[in-house]
Amino acid sequence: MWGQGFRVGAVKLVLFDIDGTLLISQGIGREAKRRAMTERFGTVGDLDNHAFGGQTDWGILAALLAPHGYSSADIGSEILDYQACMARHMKAIRGGYSANALPGTFALLAALQARADVLPGIVSGNTGATARIKLEMASFDPAAFPIGAYGHESPRRDDLTRLAWQRAQEHSQATIHPRDIFVIGDTPADIQAARAIDAVAVAVETGYAPRQSLLKSQPDFLLADLREFLAIFPA
Repeated sequence: MWGQGFRVGAVKLVLFDIDGTLLISQGIGREAKRRAMTERFGTVGDLDNHAFGGQTDWGILAALLAPHGYSSADIGSEILDYQACMARHMKAIRGGYSANALPGTFALLAALQARADVLPGIVSGNTGATARIKLEMASFDPAAFPIGAYGHESPRRDDLTRLAWQRAQEHSQATIHPRDIFVIGDTPADIQAARAIDAVAVAVETGYAPRQSLLKSQPDFLLADLREFLAIFPA
């Protein structure tokens, strides 16, 4: 349980997932993937039946395209072009979709931004370019999250929390203790990604993962939504 490692005055890093944590985007990601995969790879594999929750876009492509002869390394060599292609398609169709901020998100961000000892960031399975589009669609300012690690950077979500931690220390020019890092997400994969760096795992029930699956993953905290976060965050 979090508590013993907290240090007064230390930099706190708060890393948010996007889909199911900050916002709900109503299917635009799946449709943009369909169009980008068709353009770049000529197939979408079993896209319609694939569950995205907690996975990175690189990992999703690797899983969907493995039966068609693509390795994870093959995906890695294509991922930047794929990111640009998917972002182009997402921009083209965004008028037909909505993205809505989840309860408590704007108030929480304002409270965190008011503190000099807190650094907000994103760890998302979305590519960096499509993450920005989704945030803007839901009226978030992407600049509110100076730290980020995204789904085009690794097939493994655990790598993204490590990368965000490294970038946060470089950004703040300070050593950030793992137990001063709060990783917030709506899937067991988010909890595991927090565990990978010994960070505080905060699960929220605003996504698609059943409550029991979140409890089984043993987060440090399980919240109904982000309106409850400040009650467990150090003042």
